[in-house]
Amino acid sequence: MELREEIRRAYAEAATSGSCCGGSSCFGASLYDHEQRAALPEAAALVSLGCGNPTAVAELREGETVLDLGSGGGIDVILSAKRVGPTGRAFGLDMTDEMLALAQRNAAEANVPNAIFLKGVIESVPLPADSVDVVISNCVINLSTDKASVLAEIGRVLKPGGRVGVSDVVAEDRLSVDERSERGSYVGCIAGALSKSEYEAGLAAAGFTDVEVTFTHEIADGMHGAIVKATKR
Repeated sequence: MELREEIRRAYAEAATSGSCCGGSSCFGASLYDHEQRAALPEAAALVSLGCGNPTAVAELREGETVLDLGSGGGIDVILSAKRVGPTGRAFGLDMTDEMLALAQRNAAEANVPNAIFLKGVIESVPLPADSVDVVISNCVINLSTDKASVLAEIGRVLKPGGRVGVSDVVAEDRLSVDERSERGSYVGCIAGALSKSEYEAGLAAAGFTDVEVTFTHEIADGMHGAIVKATKR
């Protein structure tokens, strides 16, 4: 709980200051193309704290229901809401009041009424089972201290055949937990990262198939931004 509060404070400060938290893995809005950035309120782009662009790999379709775990200032929820259109819905889940307030303002400015923000933690998602077509997340799962619960919750809320399209920080299998911690802090999205094989095994244990973990860019020695994809059985 102490670590969760430290993370909450860091992201609350980012929301109120209007800037990225400065973690070593934070590439922010630079990972979105010009058209996507143009569709976003400036305040959403300024507090983009992610390490990737999950909306680019999630293959969202008209009318689908999407859930973004750790939605922050709302950038991925807004883009998802536009992609699924008025017949679809995009939920954003965050534990930080300041981020939720900012995200709601950004969604209103972007005129996306199908963007819905929920308060909660990613280990216990306040949505019913089998209610979501796609789960996305951007550099947030690594912040959880109970990743098995997060992956189980993703499996619970997804419909059969539902998809995962996540951007996260992932370690090479050669690095021990201590070696990951030497490369950065937990709040900076480094120390808590799973290894590639740990991610694959965790998703398989949670009921997923077609699991892919693909490194996209190096963040530190042996640590990478990655795309994680899987399908619920």
